[in-house]
Amino acid sequence: MPDFRNYSVPYQTSSEYSKKVTYFSMEFAIHQPLKIYSGGLGFLSGSHLRSAYELKQNLIGIGILWKYGYYDQGRNQDQTMKPEWYEKTYSFLQETGIKFQINIHGNPVWVKAMYLAPETFNSAPLFLLSTDLPENDYLSQTISHRLYDADTAAKIAQFILLGIGGAKLLDELNFNPDVYHLNEAHGVSAVFHLMRKFGSKEEVKKRLVFTTHTPEEAGNEKHDIYLCDQMGYFNGYPLEEVRELTGMEGDLFNHSLAAFRFARKANGVSKLHGKVSREMWSKYPDIPEITSITNSQNYTYWADKQLYKYMEEGNDEKFEDRKHFLKKQAFEIVADQTGQLLDPNVLTIVWARRFAGYKRADLIARDLRRFEELIKNSDRKVQLIWAGKPYPSDYGSISIFNQLVHLSQKYPNVAVCVGYELTLSMQLKQAADVWLNNPRVPREASGTSGMTAAMNGAVNFSTFDGWICEFAEHGKNSFIVPTPDYQSMSIPEQDNFDLQNIYSVLEKEIIPTYYGDKKAWNSILQRGMKDVVAGFESNRMAKEYYEIMYKS
Repeated sequence: MPDFRNYSVPYQTSSEYSKKVTYFSMEFAIHQPLKIYSGGLGFLSGSHLRSAYELKQNLIGIGILWKYGYYDQGRNQDQTMKPEWYEKTYSFLQETGIKFQINIHGNPVWVKAMYLAPETFNSAPLFLLSTDLPENDYLSQTISHRLYDADTAAKIAQFILLGIGGAKLLDELNFNPDVYHLNEAHGVSAVFHLMRKFGSKEEVKKRLVFTTHTPEEAGNEKHDIYLCDQMGYFNGYPLEEVRELTGMEGDLFNHSLAAFRFARKANGVSKLHGKVSREMWSKYPDIPEITSITNSQNYTYWADKQLYKYMEEGNDEKFEDRKHFLKKQAFEIVADQTGQLLDPNVLTIVWARRFAGYKRADLIARDLRRFEELIKNSDRKVQLIWAGKPYPSDYGSISIFNQLVHLSQKYPNVAVCVGYELTLSMQLKQAADVWLNNPRVPREASGTSGMTAAMNGAVNFSTFDGWICEFAEHGKNSFIVPTPDYQSMSIPEQDNFDLQNIYSVLEKEIIPTYYGDKKAWNSILQRGMKDVVAGFESNRMAKEYYEIMYKS
């Protein structure tokens, strides 16, 4: 059992990664049994911690132990989506015995820390904070109940728990990091604890780095500055001083802007996103250099090793047999959920990720005539699977999800799955021949689902956005939806342009290649598998954080 009052990483760290780092994130997708994540941000931080462990970096994670997780995605009687919340218990987490208080809304709130040991799931050490304690009143207990609570005051309290609570935990652990890394701005309240610890903004700035994941200003969290003040977000600093420290004007506190202004370095999560971020924030004074480190995913956890083995051996027969087996296995899960029994010999398109408006889950189904022609073609058959979790209060996205459920009931070769978490994500990537990704350009900061799809023998078919811009070579390792000058188009025009081009590439290139030239198809598929590991494996990313962001 580690000494939690004098904590150090419980393995020999590599000399090139000896600098002590603490990585703050609202969510971590470490492994399916630990349900403390919602989507891409969690998948990214999970892979980061796995690679930090593989490289033996001196890094620990700090997150929150969500009692009810994000939510469980169930179904109503008519198969439409039903958000459900169930209490989660985890015997594999260790008690640290550490309890301390933070102030929220003028009240002392007890916080305890649980510990995920590295050997449990092969990840860097992770400390998880909880307020679900009998010492707290019920309202205080609920702070750590639901990830991204819809209630504004609850959300601010969660940000205080991650930021001030996380920074305070480090003092309790006597783990004094050289670098505090904020993965998104949720934990930026930490700076108001660090100000008291180090005495000045300059001293905090020497130690803080910030990763932004949001490519548009409206998507950055902003809250009423007076409510933040009442809630204790500023750790006792008077509002005038907070305004001076953060440069905030008006009634809103912009968490990302505060994080930028307290960070010595910042980064976007793809080359395009770095460029977009530099342009977006350039109108604000006191912003540090914004570089980019492209998000990546962990090969050890995600890749199907048998596919890679047969590819490296040049054994096409075994390679195709393995992919066939993976599809068949995944289709049993789909059939169990939906009653639709799909055929492993048929070209399978999968759209699966977080449901959000700009990701346009339903785009391919908006032209019903062409959709029917695609789905009902008896010569060159196509199957389609959708999956993903809308935010439980995003009624627009839930409505789209439900429309797709009703649509799928008309066709035996279309299915919509629920429970899109790590395990189903892996299975659907193994099921996919084509991984369809059609966000509205340039709204996707990075988007990493296509990386893990490629690691499981799926070909990316995407609009030209996020990480895809660094990876894709059309017709060689992926297929790309042609890119016009979107800036001169209205949103309906852009959507229609992309929709027509998705069908054009499908009908003229993807379907004829899959059915007419297996050799060419395998070449594109295997080139994608090689290229994704060469450029988008998270050991490269974790290494770059040390080389670019953490070095003084």
